[in-house]
Amino acid sequence: MPLHHSINYLEIPSENLSASKVFFETVFHWQFTDYGDEYTAFHNDSIAGGFYRSSTPSRTKSGAALIVFFSKNLEQSLADVTQACGQISQDIFAFPGGRRFHFIEPGGSEFAVWSEV
Repeated sequence: MPLHHSINYLEIPSENLSASKVFFETVFHWQFTDYGDEYTAFHNDSIAGGFYRSSTPSRTKSGAALIVFFSKNLEQSLADVTQACGQISQDIFAFPGGRRFHFIEPGGSEFAVWSEV
């Protein structure tokens, strides 16, 4: 049973559902279930949600929330994102408590990956 007031499900816009699916299957090992041509649900051991077809992707420059993944090996995660056709929008940088980079997945939405120092 989900925890009271915990984030339970994420819905993310994508300009290209099939490209988003391939990217997240490849890099993050998410599993997908399609619900028609306009929506696909995903899950893995720690998160569930879906991608919906939209011409307006999620980007911080337009005020969207940023979803941030944790990595034990930031350089390897950057290589995995790049190899799977993710576009690095902000290279690795330091911040108090760690380092991170931002990327645009093939469906157009922005995400980040962080690691401890």
